[in-house]
Amino acid sequence: MELIPAIDLRGGRVVRLFQGDFAAETRYELAPEELYARYARAGAGRVHIVDLDGARDGHAGNRPVVAALVALGRLRVQCGGGLRSSSSVQMLLDTGVDRAVIGSVAVTAPAEVLEWLGAFGAERLVLALDVRIDPAGVPLVAIHGWREQSAVSLWDLIDRYAGAGLRHVLCTDVSRDGALAGPNLALYREAVARFPAVAWQASGGVRDVSDLRSLAETGVAAAVSGKALIEGRIAPEELQSFLPDA
Repeated sequence: MELIPAIDLRGGRVVRLFQGDFAAETRYELAPEELYARYARAGAGRVHIVDLDGARDGHAGNRPVVAALVALGRLRVQCGGGLRSSSSVQMLLDTGVDRAVIGSVAVTAPAEVLEWLGAFGAERLVLALDVRIDPAGVPLVAIHGWREQSAVSLWDLIDRYAGAGLRHVLCTDVSRDGALAGPNLALYREAVARFPAVAWQASGGVRDVSDLRSLAETGVAAAVSGKALIEGRIAPEELQSFLPDA
């Protein structure tokens, strides 16, 4: 399992949200370039960048920062936030981003996103699906920066895309995101069991190296972590087995 460090951007600053709430933001006195360099030195092979302004408003206000990070060339970049048209995806990929991360539009306009899979290729796209677990234990997908709850289950949505060659899915349990409460291991075990051909990326709740080991045992391809890494909650030597270039 690969560890993919996350950089969340809002107004050009590095931030973290608690459970997707824009009113519950932690700002870090750390430039995006500094954080990127820290992850590169640690041995990461890829970084996950989220344009939170784009995710909320549809306007990619952090795109110049993203382009500057891509230009550093030390890490492969997967990036999302506000990608709602094929032209916006193309523009992002043209900056040198390795994978474009598609969020709400994967739920609201699946026919269009299926076309993108064919046009850009399954290796260039990641579906970012944020879920809340309902009382029956079904993961339902949240949309529009987590502000709206859909009635679409994660399993039904992936089933729709699987036949088109979907490869990469980043799945976040909203209740765990930024909470340092531990990842939802049961969710990821079920995801891998249902769709073993998908390279699942698990996000939300990582606290320490034991959480990374537990996630690896579920069979996910990668774990995405932000807060625990920014705040140095995992020692560099503990990270090495999960970083491809360490």
